[in-house]
Amino acid sequence: MPAVGELAPDFELLNQDGKTVRLSDFRGQKVVLFVFPKANTMGCNAQACGFRDEFEAISARNAVILGLSADSPETLEEWKRSKQLPYDLLSDPEHAVIEAWGAYGLPLLGLVRLPMIQRGYWVIDEQGTMVAMKVPVAPGDSVKRALEAVNIQVTPPQP
Repeated sequence: MPAVGELAPDFELLNQDGKTVRLSDFRGQKVVLFVFPKANTMGCNAQACGFRDEFEAISARNAVILGLSADSPETLEEWKRSKQLPYDLLSDPEHAVIEAWGAYGLPLLGLVRLPMIQRGYWVIDEQGTMVAMKVPVAPGDSVKRALEAVNIQVTPPQP
């Protein structure tokens, strides 16, 4: 799992339109990546629509938003359209990226990991370094904390 201060590992996934998206495509911009368990469910709607509602504020800080789940590109395309989401949604049906980034598997009593996707977010700076992350996180908290992390990154240092 990538940690704050480390270079975020690159990945390549299909978006809702079936087009390949690589994390490295966004070098030179901040990236807010959030993972959600299942499209069009209550918590996921709250999280995705929260990022939708903050899209302009995040974009104004030279940042892009990417949503990530195990849903198919077709499901993501329908959800994106129905909720008017202005950012790409990425499909990871094999959980490869979701697991590598620490959001797959819910610990149970420290003995077993249930095969479930945990909600989370990551903020990556223009050079590809992880600057903030949280897994698991509540839907509204992921939006609030990601926005705070993006704001922190553009605050000029005090003289």
